[in-house]
Amino acid sequence: MNLSPEDSLRLNVLLKQELQALRIDEGKLLVVGLTPRGEAKVQLHPNCPEEKYLRQVREMISNQVLGSPHGYPRFMHRWTRTGHARTESLTKLLRLGEPEAVAAVVHAEGLTEEIARHAWWVDQSPDHARAMLRRAQVATSDMGRVLAEFLVEFMPFEEDSQKVAESVRLVLQPGLVGEQVQASLWSRGQRKPAFRVGFLKTLPDALPSQQPPHPRLAELEPLLTALAEGGNAHARLLMRLLSPQGQAWLETVEGVLGRSADQGVVIQLFEAIEAYFAPIKPAEARYRDMASLLAVCTAPDTRPDDARLCGELAALRSALPEQEHPLLESLRVLACVGEQLIAPIFGLSDSVGSALRQSIEPVTGPLMPHLHRLRGR
Repeated sequence: MNLSPEDSLRLNVLLKQELQALRIDEGKLLVVGLTPRGEAKVQLHPNCPEEKYLRQVREMISNQVLGSPHGYPRFMHRWTRTGHARTESLTKLLRLGEPEAVAAVVHAEGLTEEIARHAWWVDQSPDHARAMLRRAQVATSDMGRVLAEFLVEFMPFEEDSQKVAESVRLVLQPGLVGEQVQASLWSRGQRKPAFRVGFLKTLPDALPSQQPPHPRLAELEPLLTALAEGGNAHARLLMRLLSPQGQAWLETVEGVLGRSADQGVVIQLFEAIEAYFAPIKPAEARYRDMASLLAVCTAPDTRPDDARLCGELAALRSALPEQEHPLLESLRVLACVGEQLIAPIFGLSDSVGSALRQSIEPVTGPLMPHLHRLRGR
């Protein structure tokens, strides 16, 4: 059975316009198109069961946009498999009226602010907002602030802690939210560690927490500064950790470790640690248990395979007073920490709350003394 003559005519008129995007409201049986002049609507009048009629409507739209009533699935499969698309391909996807097509657009590398705005008109969801804010060209635009405001308002209703951490990470990008919003998000972290993880990832050197510098910073700073200016990444990172900002970062990491109750939050925390120490992370450091990691990193006669890292460590060790060498040991330990350490544990357990903290004790227990040492405790 074909579409009713009235619907067929109106849909053809709609599709001949300069369409920027299209959506189908199945509940109201309404097709809405976005044009440069505003919204254009077509009320549907089914002459058969609604589900079958809507399928015919989608086939007609696909035929107009892609040249084939059955072209949409094949087109989408080919496009999503490569992960790339030209701008004209993205605009076609937005004119299909398909939720899956919108999802493909918001994840596309070729996303622009204009296309993001049209995709947001079609379907506003936190997943889409997060996907679009991962693109720098959107995050730095006016649309980025719209998406960030939406995520901030939605956070109280988000039940997935990992998505909360990711939302916080994204909205803290420069220029998206003001200081008052940042302070509010930080305050929520007192009850939900996921909020603090977002700060650790995006603002590691500008946390709202106030901490004094490491007791040894004043004496070591001239030495570390000289080495850092010479390109020694180990000296630069050690000075970063001993500063008030670094001490705040370490204190926040320790606080999240002590209160995490969700596997996703722990995974993102370890990703934040790995990113912080990335400048001195040895390429071979893929340890899956703390015993192996400590056996290598705490042995005084072992050196990274990387010649640059090896030379930096040797220079820093010879320049530091001997009593400060334990700081280098802790620096090396944390530089080898990553999500792979907890993957074997989470692969065998889906625990939450206190049971989760107990399950990761084989990792966090040996790690904590090194956090304490770098904090001067």
